[in-house]
Amino acid sequence: MPPQPAAPTSLRQRLARLYFGEDAAAIRFQFALMVIDLAIIAFFLAGPYLRDRPSYLVIDYLIAFWIAAELFAQWAIASSTRRMFAKPIVWVDLFVLCTLLFPQWLFNFGFLRVARIWAVAQRPVFKLMLRRLGLREQVDVVTAFINLFVFLFLVTGFVYTFFFYREDAGTGFIDAFYFTVATVTTTGFGDITLPGTFGKLTSIVTMIIGISLFVRLAQAIVRPYKVTFPCPECGLQRHDADAVHCKACGHILNIPDEGL
Repeated sequence: MPPQPAAPTSLRQRLARLYFGEDAAAIRFQFALMVIDLAIIAFFLAGPYLRDRPSYLVIDYLIAFWIAAELFAQWAIASSTRRMFAKPIVWVDLFVLCTLLFPQWLFNFGFLRVARIWAVAQRPVFKLMLRRLGLREQVDVVTAFINLFVFLFLVTGFVYTFFFYREDAGTGFIDAFYFTVATVTTTGFGDITLPGTFGKLTSIVTMIIGISLFVRLAQAIVRPYKVTFPCPECGLQRHDADAVHCKACGHILNIPDEGL
């Protein structure tokens, strides 16, 4: 029998094993975190419809407590504080935390909360689930789709906050989403436009980034599947799944088949 990994002896080791491990307990823990993330995202997306209800602030502060606890856990298991704060998602979580703690003052920046969707795709269990569902070769496609999805809702939140906030919450959000999709796809019906110079600049940036993400998604769909495996000789990262030699330097590769 292969030697069993030693049991973690400290809280930091146990947390690190739960966050990054691939045993049954770690997978259950990461899956639970992902489900909670999805519930939080659903609350954020429903925010325009719920913000006038008395329970809104209660849920808001509960989510703030949860995100603060997660940030503390990530800090506890990080090899260094500098490396932790080098991750963009950490800064997103910090800013989201501020919007939750001070909703009356930072509500205009609440649209950034949608970036939590991106955090779901960064969890190790996400790619593990794709592999177990037989979608190993579609990881890049799913990632590109998530990036486009996050961008659509970030822009929708931005447009709603700065251009449609005076309208009814439901109508304003739908108008903002309609404008975003029409702009990103360059359909440009023209029935909803953003006023002034700031509106024109917003439309330009939305079109440029949106088209880039669409192209990225199209490339991920049509290009051959490649695995990430650094060549020991030249460092080339991406190779064909059945590659025996590195295309850059000819070094013999030993790419794991991930059980397939």
